[in-house]
Amino acid sequence: MKRRSALASLGSISLGVSSKGFLVKEKEEAVNDFYKIKKQTLKTDILVIGGGTAGVIAAIQAGRAGKKTILVEYGSQLGGTTTTGGVAFPGIFFAWGKQVISGIGWELVQEAVAMNDDTLPNFSIPHGKNHPRHQVRLNGQLYAMLIEEKCVQAGVHIRFYETPTKITFKNNSWTVETMGKGMTTEIVCNQLIDCTGNAFATTLAGYPILRETVTQPGSLMFEIGGYDFEKLDLNLIKEKYQEEIKKGTLDKYEFRNNIIGVLKSRGDNISHVMGADSTTSESHTLANIKGRASLLNTVRFLRTLPNLEKLKIIDVQNETAVRETYRINGHYEVTQEDYVTGKVFEDSVSYSYYPIDLHDEHGIVPRHLNEGVIPTVPLRSLVPKNSRNLIVAGRCISSDRLANSALRVQASCMGMGQAAAAAAVLAHTHGTTPLEVPFSELKSLIESHGGIVPGLA
Repeated sequence: MKRRSALASLGSISLGVSSKGFLVKEKEEAVNDFYKIKKQTLKTDILVIGGGTAGVIAAIQAGRAGKKTILVEYGSQLGGTTTTGGVAFPGIFFAWGKQVISGIGWELVQEAVAMNDDTLPNFSIPHGKNHPRHQVRLNGQLYAMLIEEKCVQAGVHIRFYETPTKITFKNNSWTVETMGKGMTTEIVCNQLIDCTGNAFATTLAGYPILRETVTQPGSLMFEIGGYDFEKLDLNLIKEKYQEEIKKGTLDKYEFRNNIIGVLKSRGDNISHVMGADSTTSESHTLANIKGRASLLNTVRFLRTLPNLEKLKIIDVQNETAVRETYRINGHYEVTQEDYVTGKVFEDSVSYSYYPIDLHDEHGIVPRHLNEGVIPTVPLRSLVPKNSRNLIVAGRCISSDRLANSALRVQASCMGMGQAAAAAAVLAHTHGTTPLEVPFSELKSLIESHGGIVPGLA
């Protein structure tokens, strides 16, 4: 029997479906049993919550280091901001002519570039005040498939469509209760890694988290076409756009008051969804609705203008990408001063490289680092105060707002993810907690998997 036929037969038998596609009456009881909530208990060495930019790298690192690893992700694919959010240009991996972030993340990026026949930037040419020159453009959906494959190859047990509902620590183990489609699961682990971006697991575990009164806007990534930019009357477009803003039918903050920029770039990373928050299903729903409504209203307006009558949406992401929500209250808070001076800590585990990049209602003016400065990430900033067997990676790192606006970018989060997982691996091996692992062993483990660990001068 062919594989496709076998799968079709299996589906019909399990669901009690007749050849005409209707439920067979005598199978009704079995079908009802199928829809009962399934409960189960799983045990693992390391549990990673959140399969985004940092979480994927953390899970692969833990799996490759020989630990039994489970990865819980509430969405349908891995990669987070890079894939589902559509910000498919992770960076930056090189600073001042040398590579500063490498390891598993760089391996995956290179493979995605090669498989799509893309070209890497020339990192030997300084980017100056135009840092996007050193961004690596990826095919986001290809990247999502590749990182999923890498997780499976590393032995990681992926659980999509699940979210934690309760987290408790007892007898040196974490018990994490999750809810998913038709399932409730109790996962018992020794080491827990929070890569939710929102510090969601950390707060469920009972530790305090921090948030600004006003947070950065999110962005809905999209592409538009169907027009020739060179034929547009830009002055007329700006005039009509300002008229709509005055009438209240359009909001100048949604596209940084730059409608010409929208048309010139054909979309990309220009939208601003004010107050975008991915912390809860309710707030995330609102962020998505606002982003889509903004794009739809703007497209309708543009199609009323000369030479834009055939403007169309070519592509749009499924989710609004979010820049800022919560951060942990860690053993050390990375400050803006630490970041812009390139402070190297005794426990620095990875580099970060990006301008201070705080978005607001007026847009963004990046504040570039002085030549030669390369910021670092200390292990202490990845560990919530008073916690054991818990570490975070990604944008919820303990940091002030300005430092966080740069630390949150993907390449930096990849470096954090690998370092956090390496610390969790060694904590499990030594029967201790991430902050107490021998630093020489931690450095060696990260480097053995291609990572770069900062060193004191």
